[in-house]
Amino acid sequence: MSDQQYSPLRVERSRAERQSRTGSSPRVVKERLPGRAKQLAEGLKQAIIEGDIRPGAKLESERVLGQRFQASRATVREAISELRGAGLVQTHHGGGSRCLNLLEPYFQDDNEAISEPGLALQQQVLEMREMLEGEAAYYCATRASDEELEALAQEYARMGQSNAGANTLRQAKVDLGFHMRIAEQSHHLLVLSLSQLLYTRYFNAIYGVLSQTFKKKGRYPEHIGAQHRHIFQAIMDRDADAARQAAREHIAYTRGLLLS
Repeated sequence: MSDQQYSPLRVERSRAERQSRTGSSPRVVKERLPGRAKQLAEGLKQAIIEGDIRPGAKLESERVLGQRFQASRATVREAISELRGAGLVQTHHGGGSRCLNLLEPYFQDDNEAISEPGLALQQQVLEMREMLEGEAAYYCATRASDEELEALAQEYARMGQSNAGANTLRQAKVDLGFHMRIAEQSHHLLVLSLSQLLYTRYFNAIYGVLSQTFKKKGRYPEHIGAQHRHIFQAIMDRDADAARQAAREHIAYTRGLLLS
């Protein structure tokens, strides 16, 4: 999970940029209304739904949130308590609060399937990846802020540098890091939550496809670098349809390697 800390200022910039692209008007929040804690909790819930607070992200401290929203620490504490009661965050004494992955309770570990993935499981994981990554790329191109696209460009550059001379396991991890970054910037709660669980729980199934190809041909699968470039460029151009198509074709190619 991401260690990124939730920042209200970054959220507001990101939200404002999305609203300017979609033509919607920002909501007006009145500062002095009864039920201030309820108002703050609803604002945080909305940020979670819109993917501005990502699963695994750490909320800022009660003191910082109080300063930003001009609320007492008691009010902030009450708002976070409501989020905790709704199963949206988890608080550790002395460690602050983190946003939970809401789908995680529905994923039961199957250690045998995860550690020794068979062909059927690998196929299903790749089929799910094809759907998820297509939508993640589409929404990233549509919703990511300019600041987030700059972070994606840095991730893409790191991937190119890390893959030079790296072994298959290292390349697979860096590859998934790139796709995870796209999912994080999709601002789509379900796409992001499912992506986190898929990449974490079924990494062995994903890595197995690349490892098998390496053993058969003695090299990392060709064309993958060019496919990543097409996905990245379409997102940077904010061409959502092209981004979706490029991402789906990328996973379809990987799935073809499994069956070849």
